[in-house]
Amino acid sequence: MARKLMHAVQYNGYGGGVAGLKHVEVPVPAPKKGEILIKTEAASINPFDWKVQKGQLRPIFPRRFPYIPGTDLAGEVIEVGPGVQHFKPGDKVVSMVNPFNGGGLAEFAITKEWVTAARPLEVSAAEGAGLGVAGLTAHQAIAQSAGIKLDGTGPPANILITAASGGVGQYAVQLAKLGNTHVTATCGARNIDLVKSLGANEVIDYKTPDGAALKSPSGRKYDAVIHCVTGIPWSVFEPNLSDNGKVIDITPSLGAIMTFALKKITFSKKQLVPLTLFPKRENYDYLINLVKEGKLKTIIDSKHSLSKAEDAWAKSIDGHATGKIIVEP
Repeated sequence: MARKLMHAVQYNGYGGGVAGLKHVEVPVPAPKKGEILIKTEAASINPFDWKVQKGQLRPIFPRRFPYIPGTDLAGEVIEVGPGVQHFKPGDKVVSMVNPFNGGGLAEFAITKEWVTAARPLEVSAAEGAGLGVAGLTAHQAIAQSAGIKLDGTGPPANILITAASGGVGQYAVQLAKLGNTHVTATCGARNIDLVKSLGANEVIDYKTPDGAALKSPSGRKYDAVIHCVTGIPWSVFEPNLSDNGKVIDITPSLGAIMTFALKKITFSKKQLVPLTLFPKRENYDYLINLVKEGKLKTIIDSKHSLSKAEDAWAKSIDGHATGKIIVEP
């Protein structure tokens, strides 16, 4: 039986930026084994999305064209495929689409059960949609790569978070402060008060000399750096690290991978750690519960309708969003 049509945004090849996005009517997808069909209530844009369009991740992403971008979403379960056990139609959820296949910027999307989590009424669709790539990356960087115990029982640590007003940075500051940490953060001058309100102990304008040098105002050396921007060489990090300090790079370049290898083979105590996100439902559940309890919040930069998705796309490419960019059908 033919499926009804839905509004979606897609592109047909690499490049093109905002102009490459096209509004189309395509059939609502049908869930297969272990899959869930979600009616989208909110989706969020990540830099990953437009980097795929630019071809920076070819030939891995996307698997085929035309491609509907968007990874993170929140919405309502409409239909479940065979074998789905934890969800039923009517459930409110947050989830991530398979980035190989895409599908987030559409009225309906297919996700896998194992990367879908229940969303309580206390968590809005926009708040939940922001938690995907950004929230899970921040959690993995802080709790796993940096080894911070988020119940506050671990040893004291000094953490630096770059681009702390961005999508990952805002969550990283809040999560780090759940542990026994002193947080230094960098951001633009206009966002200093915001980042302080998230819990950062010290905030540096990245355009100042000390900001460019990543120097802690209190002279601290960093046990871990959650590095959320590009273009800062290892030579800037190295003098600011403690004896066993590590830089956790969430967007590692080829140069970063080479530095990682060099530090490994030379048995350096100071390490660069490239981070690859491995989403897990239990981590999603943990973050959602923090939002429900008021211990974590999603800073929303702006909201855009699906019919104006180009505006959200352009804002993300510009690179100066404060928090998450949300698209709502």
